[in-house]
Amino acid sequence: MTDHLPSAASRPGPLARQAGRQILELVLIAAATTALLVAWHSIPLAPRAVCLLVVALAVAKTAYFFVENLQHILLATAQEIPYHRFLALMGVNMAQITLSFALDYWVLEWAEQGSFSGFNAASDATRVFFDCFFYSVLNFSFFGFGDIMPQTIPARIVTLLEVVLAFFTVIFLLSDFISLKDSLRRERHR
Repeated sequence: MTDHLPSAASRPGPLARQAGRQILELVLIAAATTALLVAWHSIPLAPRAVCLLVVALAVAKTAYFFVENLQHILLATAQEIPYHRFLALMGVNMAQITLSFALDYWVLEWAEQGSFSGFNAASDATRVFFDCFFYSVLNFSFFGFGDIMPQTIPARIVTLLEVVLAFFTVIFLLSDFISLKDSLRRERHR
Protein backbone atom coordinates (compact mmCIF):
# COMPACT_ATOMS: atom_id res chain seq x y z
CA MET A 1 0.00 0.00 0.00
CA THR A 2 2.86 2.40 0.74
CA ASP A 3 4.83 1.54 -2.42
CA HIS A 4 3.49 4.60 -4.23
CA LEU A 5 4.62 7.03 -1.48
CA PRO A 6 8.02 8.63 -1.98
CA SER A 7 10.67 7.61 0.50
CA ALA A 8 12.11 10.16 2.90
CA ALA A 9 15.34 10.13 0.91
CA SER A 10 13.59 11.02 -2.36
CA ARG A 11 11.47 13.85 -0.92
CA PRO A 12 12.94 17.32 -1.31
CA GLY A 13 14.58 18.77 1.79
CA PRO A 14 13.66 22.06 3.43
CA LEU A 15 16.15 24.04 1.33
CA ALA A 16 14.89 22.57 -1.95
CA ARG A 17 11.28 23.29 -0.96
CA GLN A 18 12.28 26.82 0.04
CA ALA A 19 14.08 27.41 -3.27
CA GLY A 20 11.03 26.19 -5.19
CA ARG A 21 8.82 28.44 -3.10
CA GLN A 22 11.04 31.45 -3.79
CA ILE A 23 10.94 30.82 -7.54
CA LEU A 24 7.14 30.62 -7.34
CA GLU A 25 7.08 33.90 -5.36
CA LEU A 26 9.15 35.62 -8.03
CA VAL A 27 6.77 34.38 -10.72
CA LEU A 28 3.81 35.65 -8.68
CA ILE A 29 5.42 39.08 -8.24
CA ALA A 30 6.05 39.33 -11.99
CA ALA A 31 2.48 38.16 -12.66
CA ALA A 32 1.06 40.78 -10.28
CA THR A 33 3.07 43.49 -12.04
CA THR A 34 1.87 42.28 -15.43
CA ALA A 35 -1.73 42.14 -14.18
CA LEU A 36 -1.45 45.70 -12.89
CA LEU A 37 -0.14 46.92 -16.25
CA VAL A 38 -2.82 45.02 -18.18
CA ALA A 39 -5.53 46.37 -15.85
CA TRP A 40 -4.23 49.88 -16.35
CA HIS A 41 -4.60 49.55 -20.11
CA SER A 42 -7.99 47.81 -20.07
CA ILE A 43 -9.59 49.77 -17.21
CA PRO A 44 -9.20 53.52 -17.32
CA LEU A 45 -7.19 54.06 -14.13
CA ALA A 46 -5.69 57.42 -13.36
CA PRO A 47 -1.89 57.39 -13.04
CA ARG A 48 -2.23 58.38 -9.38
CA ALA A 49 -4.49 55.35 -8.75
CA VAL A 50 -1.88 53.05 -10.30
CA CYS A 51 0.79 54.62 -8.07
CA LEU A 52 -1.37 54.11 -4.98
CA LEU A 53 -1.93 50.46 -5.95
CA VAL A 54 1.84 50.02 -6.27
CA VAL A 55 2.33 51.54 -2.81
CA ALA A 56 -0.34 49.25 -1.31
CA LEU A 57 1.23 46.19 -2.93
CA ALA A 58 4.71 47.30 -1.79
CA VAL A 59 3.48 47.61 1.81
CA ALA A 60 1.98 44.12 1.68
CA LYS A 61 5.11 42.72 0.01
CA THR A 62 7.37 44.34 2.62
CA ALA A 63 5.39 42.74 5.44
CA TYR A 64 5.51 39.40 3.65
CA PHE A 65 9.28 39.54 3.12
CA PHE A 66 9.77 40.63 6.73
CA VAL A 67 7.93 37.51 7.95
CA GLU A 68 9.65 35.31 5.38
CA ASN A 69 13.09 36.50 6.51
CA LEU A 70 12.18 35.58 10.09
CA GLN A 71 11.05 32.17 8.87
CA HIS A 72 14.39 31.69 7.12
CA ILE A 73 16.31 32.24 10.33
CA LEU A 74 14.00 29.95 12.29
CA LEU A 75 14.39 27.26 9.61
CA ALA A 76 18.16 27.68 9.61
CA THR A 77 18.23 27.30 13.39
CA ALA A 78 15.84 24.37 13.60
CA GLN A 79 17.50 22.43 10.76
CA GLU A 80 21.07 23.30 11.80
CA ILE A 81 21.66 24.69 8.32
CA PRO A 82 25.30 25.67 7.76
CA TYR A 83 25.96 29.38 7.41
CA HIS A 84 26.92 29.16 3.72
CA ARG A 85 23.58 27.53 2.88
CA PHE A 86 21.73 30.13 4.90
CA LEU A 87 23.59 32.84 2.97
CA ALA A 88 22.60 31.20 -0.32
CA LEU A 89 18.97 31.10 0.80
CA MET A 90 19.09 34.75 1.85
CA GLY A 91 20.90 35.66 -1.38
CA VAL A 92 18.00 34.32 -3.41
CA ASN A 93 15.63 36.18 -1.10
CA MET A 94 17.56 39.44 -1.57
CA ALA A 95 17.51 38.96 -5.35
CA GLN A 96 13.73 38.55 -5.13
CA ILE A 97 13.39 41.71 -3.10
CA THR A 98 15.55 43.86 -5.37
CA LEU A 99 13.84 42.57 -8.52
CA SER A 100 10.36 43.05 -7.07
CA PHE A 101 11.11 46.61 -5.99
CA ALA A 102 12.66 47.30 -9.40
CA LEU A 103 9.31 46.28 -10.89
CA ASP A 104 7.55 48.67 -8.49
CA TYR A 105 9.82 51.55 -9.50
CA TRP A 106 9.33 50.72 -13.16
CA VAL A 107 5.53 50.76 -12.85
CA LEU A 108 5.66 54.01 -10.86
CA GLU A 109 7.79 55.69 -13.52
CA TRP A 110 5.65 54.24 -16.29
CA ALA A 111 2.39 55.36 -14.65
CA GLU A 112 3.60 58.81 -13.72
CA GLN A 113 6.63 59.92 -15.67
CA GLY A 114 8.89 61.99 -13.46
CA SER A 115 8.35 59.84 -10.35
CA PHE A 116 12.15 59.59 -10.30
CA SER A 117 14.79 62.01 -11.46
CA GLY A 118 17.68 60.57 -13.38
CA PHE A 119 15.74 58.54 -15.93
CA ASN A 120 16.03 59.57 -19.54
CA ALA A 121 12.46 60.23 -20.69
CA ALA A 122 13.37 59.23 -24.26
CA SER A 123 14.64 55.80 -23.14
CA ASP A 124 12.83 52.63 -24.05
CA ALA A 125 11.12 50.48 -21.42
CA THR A 126 14.06 48.07 -21.19
CA ARG A 127 16.51 50.86 -20.39
CA VAL A 128 14.15 52.34 -17.80
CA PHE A 129 13.71 48.90 -16.21
CA PHE A 130 17.49 48.47 -16.05
CA ASP A 131 17.76 51.87 -14.35
CA CYS A 132 15.03 50.81 -11.89
CA PHE A 133 16.88 47.58 -11.14
CA PHE A 134 20.12 49.53 -10.70
CA TYR A 135 18.34 51.90 -8.30
CA SER A 136 16.85 48.99 -6.36
CA VAL A 137 20.21 47.27 -5.94
CA LEU A 138 21.77 50.53 -4.77
CA ASN A 139 18.96 51.04 -2.25
CA PHE A 140 19.22 47.50 -0.96
CA SER A 141 23.00 47.71 -0.60
CA PHE A 142 22.83 51.17 1.04
CA PHE A 143 25.04 52.76 -1.64
CA GLY A 144 22.43 55.09 -3.17
CA PHE A 145 24.76 57.14 -5.36
CA GLY A 146 22.11 59.83 -5.83
CA ASP A 147 21.93 59.85 -9.61
CA ILE A 148 18.33 58.58 -9.33
CA MET A 149 16.07 60.21 -6.76
CA PRO A 150 12.38 59.67 -5.93
CA GLN A 151 10.38 62.78 -6.77
CA THR A 152 6.80 61.87 -5.83
CA ILE A 153 5.31 60.73 -2.54
CA PRO A 154 4.50 57.20 -3.83
CA ALA A 155 8.06 56.83 -5.16
CA ARG A 156 9.46 57.98 -1.83
CA ILE A 157 7.24 55.60 0.15
CA VAL A 158 8.24 52.60 -1.97
CA THR A 159 11.92 53.59 -1.71
CA LEU A 160 11.58 53.89 2.05
CA LEU A 161 9.95 50.45 2.28
CA GLU A 162 12.84 48.88 0.39
CA VAL A 163 15.45 50.60 2.55
CA VAL A 164 13.72 49.49 5.78
CA LEU A 165 13.42 45.93 4.49
CA ALA A 166 17.07 45.98 3.40
CA PHE A 167 18.12 47.22 6.81
CA PHE A 168 16.21 44.44 8.51
CA THR A 169 17.52 41.79 6.11
CA VAL A 170 21.16 42.79 5.85
CA ILE A 171 21.96 44.41 9.17
CA PHE A 172 19.70 42.50 11.53
CA LEU A 173 19.63 39.00 10.05
CA LEU A 174 22.78 38.48 8.07
CA SER A 175 25.25 40.33 10.21
CA ASP A 176 24.08 38.74 13.44
CA PHE A 177 23.09 35.27 12.21
CA ILE A 178 25.48 33.30 14.41
CA SER A 179 24.52 35.00 17.68
CA LEU A 180 20.83 34.83 16.76
CA LYS A 181 21.18 31.14 15.98
CA ASP A 182 22.92 30.47 19.31
CA SER A 183 20.32 32.51 21.19
CA LEU A 184 17.41 30.68 19.58
CA ARG A 185 19.09 27.32 20.21
CA ARG A 186 19.55 28.14 23.92
CA GLU A 187 15.93 29.27 24.13
CA ARG A 188 14.74 25.97 22.64
CA HIS A 189 16.76 23.89 25.13
CA ARG A 190 15.24 25.57 28.21
